[in-house]
Amino acid sequence: MPALRAVVFDFFGTLTRPVKRGPEHLETARILGCDPQVMIALLDASYYRRASGDLGSAEDNLRWIAARAGADPSDEAVRAALACRVRAVRHDTELRDEAVPVLWALRLRGLRTAVVSDCTHELPALLPGLPIAPLLDTAVFSVEEGVCKPDPSIYLAACQRLRVAPEECLYVGDGGSHELTGAAEVGMTAVRLASPDLADHLVFAADEGWSGCAVDGLVGVLDEVDHGQHAPVPGRMRG
Repeated sequence: MPALRAVVFDFFGTLTRPVKRGPEHLETARILGCDPQVMIALLDASYYRRASGDLGSAEDNLRWIAARAGADPSDEAVRAALACRVRAVRHDTELRDEAVPVLWALRLRGLRTAVVSDCTHELPALLPGLPIAPLLDTAVFSVEEGVCKPDPSIYLAACQRLRVAPEECLYVGDGGSHELTGAAEVGMTAVRLASPDLADHLVFAADEGWSGCAVDGLVGVLDEVDHGQHAPVPGRMRG
């Protein structure tokens, strides 16, 4: 196999702790005039449409949700709800303690690093202010690319920006959106982050049948890099 030149990370649940919707989401619903449980159900059902940019801008997303929840918020209410939603996503987003040290360690090893994330409009606005931002060579967001994982083009966009071949990349993710299968199909070496805390993580279309390599913490990614460039071994777990 070619030598590894880059490590590509999923964001939510991988570089972050498990994601759960906090109370600010209920406040967003209140501002829009929606029943909170109806809004949450609509957020879940529309996730991939929103994450692929199919529903337009962040404001358009909220108007779409509100209309289907039977509400008709004013432009002022939509703007206030959007600000509340950004705060909600920020509060839901807590980096893992190992995220910064592991990214530093990879860069010290001479590897390029990237994030590839299925996300809505909030993450592209939030990521530049996070401590990991200076340690990433690029970030690829589904809402900007117009496709979600496991579409091959989202992985290949990262490779193009990193100036590496897929075979030179290690992909690390918790398995949402069938991301591991997708990464492997384009030629990347895919590794599942199987952290015990992910049992309560908000995830869509999980890669339930994944039987390839897994690590139980981000530090295990360094072991994968240091143990050489090899194909995934089914069932192998590193700590």
